[in-house]
Amino acid sequence: MQLSIVSKTIGLLLMIFSFTQLPPILVSYIQNDGEIATFITAFVFTFVGGLIFWFPYRQSRKDFKIREGVLIVVCFWLVLSLFATTPFLLTDSIGYLSFSSAFFESMSGLTTTGATVIDNLDQLPKSILYYRQQLQWLGGMGIIVLAVAILPLLGVGGVELYHAESSGISKDRLTPKLRQTALMLWKIYIGLTIVCALSYMLAGMDIFDAIGHSFSTVAIGGFSTHNESIGYFNSCQIEIVAMIFMLLAGVNFSLHFVAWSNLSINHYWKDSEFKAYAAIITAVIIVVVLLLIANNQYDSYLESIRHGAFQAISIATTTGFASQKFSSWVPVIPTILIIMSFVGACVGSTGGGIKVVRVLVMFRLGIREIKKYIHPNAQVNVKLNHSNLAERTLTSVLGFFSLYIISFVLILTLLMLTGMDQVSAFSSTAASMNNLGPGLGSVAENYSSVSDTAKWILSISMLIGRLEVLTLIALFHKSFWRY
Repeated sequence: MQLSIVSKTIGLLLMIFSFTQLPPILVSYIQNDGEIATFITAFVFTFVGGLIFWFPYRQSRKDFKIREGVLIVVCFWLVLSLFATTPFLLTDSIGYLSFSSAFFESMSGLTTTGATVIDNLDQLPKSILYYRQQLQWLGGMGIIVLAVAILPLLGVGGVELYHAESSGISKDRLTPKLRQTALMLWKIYIGLTIVCALSYMLAGMDIFDAIGHSFSTVAIGGFSTHNESIGYFNSCQIEIVAMIFMLLAGVNFSLHFVAWSNLSINHYWKDSEFKAYAAIITAVIIVVVLLLIANNQYDSYLESIRHGAFQAISIATTTGFASQKFSSWVPVIPTILIIMSFVGACVGSTGGGIKVVRVLVMFRLGIREIKKYIHPNAQVNVKLNHSNLAERTLTSVLGFFSLYIISFVLILTLLMLTGMDQVSAFSSTAASMNNLGPGLGSVAENYSSVSDTAKWILSISMLIGRLEVLTLIALFHKSFWRY
């Protein structure tokens, strides 16, 4: 294990991240909200922290392999979340915020979970609100991917980082060089963000809310600048914009790249995962709307369609925006929505959850086993996009599911041991591991009532979900540390 290159890389990444503390300074200056000193201090603290990691090993030219890449990714997310707490701890506007709560908030932002411990959003300074939204935007595509594009220029390779960060079934590069791939992904990401912000402004948001919500929408984060989330605006036009961009952000970004390159959308409908994604979202919308109508939740069919469709898309894509308090609906609807968050968005998107492609593969694997049970000697292949999947890929998916279930049960048990009731523990485990955010029971509004111990457990759960289980759990296997 080359710990010197690990420390050097984390230091470089942390120094790069420190410069993301500068935009909130500009916001604070424009708004005159008194938080300039907060972010200047945070910038200096973060930059010096990165310098301490980097300076002793600045001359190191060693290449790192997959083990170092995995360790860098995990450590960086932890270290980054640690330093990202600084503005939350320094500001007086939030009120007393423990270190556990501040770490929970920063981890929730960077992993695009959207769970919050802050209950006075409408009274916070604009710079603090902007900072929260920016955390989600940076975490959406993954700051590691951004670093892949930058670090080669600094003498640090990035292939292993890319593979550790992006643990989906397919890691096909869009362009021959990894740095070009990362840059292209970020161009698409930034482009979607700009179009989303402009759309929000046209729908009636002011420029600050439009930029902030475009950050969390494209990142599938769910943070809002208001306690009532999207429901604060009470605007059908704004909700339509949010739904469109939540759906787009939940699609594999490689499909966006191909569509942009060819100026055609036909490629979407040739992709098995996209078709499954569209079918699942449509089915959830229909079920939720019908249940709302059947239970007379709203006075009109249009209101049921409006709020049912919005919440179905928000939860199914693991965004976590709210137009209404869905936890107050008849119990079956929130339960269905939480269950659908397990499926999540597409691989290669900014969404969380197990990912549609894995669920699709598991479904087809189940069908194969049924056919082999009926015809024991039959040779039945599992296909994806008209290609046979290798047994190694199928084994990998099965391994992911087993580790996911074990992790879920363990986290659920630990939360219940802290004193959480079953509904709150189950929904908060699902909300954190699937990077969803809102839960049920005591965490329906926010997570301020959760104990510090539970906040640390949930923070690790968010990281497990963000790194898709395998990357983090690999650190706990003894063979990982063998030379």
